[in-house]
Amino acid sequence: MVALKYVVIGVVVVVVVATALVLLPPTHRAQMQYVGSPSGFEAFIPSGTISYKGQTDPVGTLILPNGTTLPNAVWDGKYAGTIIQNHNQIVQLNNQFVGQTDPVNHQQYVPLQDFYVIKGQVPVQQATINGQPYTVIEASSINPANIAGFYTYQGWVPNFIAAMNTPGTYAAGLPGNSPVFQWTNTTGTLAYQTMVYGQYGSFPGGYVLVLPNNKIIPYGVNNDVVGTALINFYVPNQIYNPSS
Repeated sequence: MVALKYVVIGVVVVVVVATALVLLPPTHRAQMQYVGSPSGFEAFIPSGTISYKGQTDPVGTLILPNGTTLPNAVWDGKYAGTIIQNHNQIVQLNNQFVGQTDPVNHQQYVPLQDFYVIKGQVPVQQATINGQPYTVIEASSINPANIAGFYTYQGWVPNFIAAMNTPGTYAAGLPGNSPVFQWTNTTGTLAYQTMVYGQYGSFPGGYVLVLPNNKIIPYGVNNDVVGTALINFYVPNQIYNPSS
């Protein structure tokens, strides 16, 4: 009789727990989902930090290959601390240099933005934090080979991701005497500014994305987050010559 009593109690407990799980709101029993394209590139753009599950994570925007933006995105897991540190460094460099004059083209430096590209679909979960809905990127479920850090002009990050997802786009390096540095526009300023930022931290610059229409987007990279699947953007095998 005693054994039977404990069996009955155990069954009741299991039923109660199972019922409670069914009744939980969807945000508290979130399922892993995947966004983006299996063959495309997505980007997380950090803008600050947030407390999530007792840890401080980067928060920002997730851009999908089709141009869709998901605000209130949280990067949780691998590289979270590195992203916070590198974002803070870019902000500090912006505070130091933006508004100063580029000594080559004599234009003012512009604000730059770091971002983190994921090759392939991104695993996410929906969560409610401080009463607000967020999309949580489960970074530890992404192959590190498929994650890489970049930075470019703040206003051109969506263009950069669109370019990466455009067939025919390729990466190239700028020689030290490139005439691009002398262009009196944002492209020329950005190209030289990435070389300046490259003297600090782990932000080598002097690279460009070359689109099929021959337009270019200068950028720098983040040596702390280098996925081997994106190594061609870090070590381009071509030199950009605007006369070609």
